[in-house]
Amino acid sequence: MIPLETWVAYTGACVLIILAPGPDNILAISRGISQGRFAALVSSAGAGLGLLVHVAATILGLAAVIQTSEVAFGIVKIIGATYLIWLGIKAICSKDLVTFSTNGETAIQTVFTSGFLTNVLNPKPAFFILAFLPQFVSPANGLVTLQMAMLGTWFALLAFAIFGVLGAFSSVLAHWLENHPKAIHSLNYGAGLTFIMAGVSVALLENRK
Repeated sequence: MIPLETWVAYTGACVLIILAPGPDNILAISRGISQGRFAALVSSAGAGLGLLVHVAATILGLAAVIQTSEVAFGIVKIIGATYLIWLGIKAICSKDLVTFSTNGETAIQTVFTSGFLTNVLNPKPAFFILAFLPQFVSPANGLVTLQMAMLGTWFALLAFAIFGVLGAFSSVLAHWLENHPKAIHSLNYGAGLTFIMAGVSVALLENRK
């Protein structure tokens, strides 16, 4: 059994990490502003599920393989960086990440898929989980694999909850933004730059064995 103090320390660390500006919370907030609370929750659910994929990969040792294999690392890095940069360019050029046009409303399936792929195709969460989880695991507390599964699932659930809350409350800005088209343009531009910077950051990652 994981000690209570470990859970508290781990939860605090997770909250700080999740709140740090990044593609996940930017995407959830954008969906909340554009399409309301449900879309924000769907995007957040996709992000949480994407994190669970990395948790499962870490437990199965796949993340370690990616970290030590130049070829595997390169493939994941290129795909992830390309996807994030594509999202950023799309947000800037089409201006449809944040929009109040009915015709521009994104299908819920696409909202979920975007949230999911933003995580799954980004190797950073995999390396973070691989390095982060073991710090709170001890053989003295039972089966290590079970502990990692519990902590990883808790991290994904916290991410879903926090992204969901951020996205849901962002909808209160919708009425004001509808009357300020320039602000909507700035949001799309800012969100696009965030995704592009994240993609470039992924592209510059080095495989440290």
